[in-house]
Amino acid sequence: MTIDYAWWKDASIYQIWPASYKDSNGDGIGDIPGIISELDYIKNLGIDIIWLSPMYKSPMEDMGYDISDYEDINPDFGTLQDMQRLIDGCHERGMKIICDLVINHTSAEHAWFKESKSSLDNSKRDWYIWKKPKYDADGNRHPPNNWQSYFSGSAWEFDEATDEYYLRLFAKGQPDLNWENEECRKAIYDSALRFWLDRGVDGFRIDVAGFYSKDQSFADAPITYVEQLHQPSKELTSNGPRIHEFHQEMNREVWSKYDIMTVGEMCHWTNEEALKYVGASRKEMNMMFIFDVVELGTENSDRFRYHGWNLLDFKNSVQDQSNFAEDTDAWSTVFIENHDQPRSVSRFGDTHKYREKSGKLLAMLQTTLSGTLFIYQGQEIGMTNLPRSWSIEEYKDVYTTNYYQEFKSKYGNDPDYEEKEAKLMDVINLVARDHARSPVQWNASANAGFTSGEPWTRVNDNYPEVNVKLQQHNPNSLLKFYQRLLKTRKEYKDLFIYGTFRVLDYDNMKTFTYIKEITDATSPKAYVVLNFSNELVPFKPLVRSDFELIVSNVVSTEFDESILTPWEGRVYIVE
Repeated sequence: MTIDYAWWKDASIYQIWPASYKDSNGDGIGDIPGIISELDYIKNLGIDIIWLSPMYKSPMEDMGYDISDYEDINPDFGTLQDMQRLIDGCHERGMKIICDLVINHTSAEHAWFKESKSSLDNSKRDWYIWKKPKYDADGNRHPPNNWQSYFSGSAWEFDEATDEYYLRLFAKGQPDLNWENEECRKAIYDSALRFWLDRGVDGFRIDVAGFYSKDQSFADAPITYVEQLHQPSKELTSNGPRIHEFHQEMNREVWSKYDIMTVGEMCHWTNEEALKYVGASRKEMNMMFIFDVVELGTENSDRFRYHGWNLLDFKNSVQDQSNFAEDTDAWSTVFIENHDQPRSVSRFGDTHKYREKSGKLLAMLQTTLSGTLFIYQGQEIGMTNLPRSWSIEEYKDVYTTNYYQEFKSKYGNDPDYEEKEAKLMDVINLVARDHARSPVQWNASANAGFTSGEPWTRVNDNYPEVNVKLQQHNPNSLLKFYQRLLKTRKEYKDLFIYGTFRVLDYDNMKTFTYIKEITDATSPKAYVVLNFSNELVPFKPLVRSDFELIVSNVVSTEFDESILTPWEGRVYIVE
């Protein structure tokens, strides 16, 4: 087997959400100097690349995904000089750094949009998507179509001054750029891409990377939810007719001039469609995030319509993620947390009796799967979702708060509203984006050592028991376990990073057992056994060969070869 190695394939990547990582000046907001102060911690964890979520100048309606200036830093986070120090600090330690690339939309405060909005004949009017209203038989004004914003309500915002609507698939202050306009695309390439690549950034995570090309008919979306006026528009607003042309142009004009990595945030597509974005011969992006695992049990168009999952569903999702790039020229990713997802221990583990042990089991799963590995801040210490006892007032995310307010408007007068609200809060407590955005828990001091001031969002109540300092001094902690696993992943990289994946016990609803191997028949295999239950399970080997245990989340004095204890995991090498 000939393996096509690349630095971005072998890498372990650590995502940082700037506002919640570490505050250096006591204003309650994480910042770039705070990140710089922990670069050695990140390096010692075993990280090769830092992915920095948006740090650009922004009014922060959507936590920085509403950019008002691509070429400047949000003052809450620091300065351009601080950002250069961070880039250089990563490189000095042998790490690389990638940034979020948000180019489907800007902030309404961006100079481009201010010009576009100023008049119908402004030279930048066509840099955004403007449409005239529709009027019904009674003369009432309506948006151009029934498209729903991903953050609830209409995807169109009316501008009184010019008597037109602008498209904003997300928040009100996030107008969509018009990629049909070539002049606009060139400005994006200069301001959002080259500006940072010339300063040493090593690549980008590309936000909503399938959304730039819209169906130019701007027709109504099909009715998905009959009780709603506005409808999900995926078929018309993503994977559009020119999307691959735009990505290939971006690669030709920018990517190919630098040695960088690119990873796209994509919607749910068939493998055939998805591979068009990341096949090496396509010359678009290096890889993409596949959301089958993290969105398990939720509806693609509405995460708060939650249906639950079982271990068979989980296995199928991991299988799809793992086999995505097999026998192709594409590459895949491995992740179970990010800034838009809840905490993995709360979602897929056990936060009661087995928080740390199930966290270790999930770490074993992640570090033995093929593809580029992404770890989210706090995942390495087993940070959990926010407490169920917290009210909706503690949630800050525009997606969650908009959804709740629309729900309240719709059902608030129902006699059974309290019951409906409690069920919604159960789901919010499980899958809301806010869970990933609580401050990192550094120690057991006030505000978990995140800030000396008042934090911008509340620190999780469990910080005295779950924090970095506590785990740094415990050789059996989850943090130390992650350090060990990341080394083991590199030591056996042909198996874990590049090997094929084969499930051995698909129908078993308690254990998840699989083989990792390369096609060379003389090479060893990895045999991974994971007990996803609170029960004792007999261990019956499913391979007929000698095998050596290299990783376990059970201390040696409690290890019993014949029994898998609750949430026990094992990684064997099979000769």
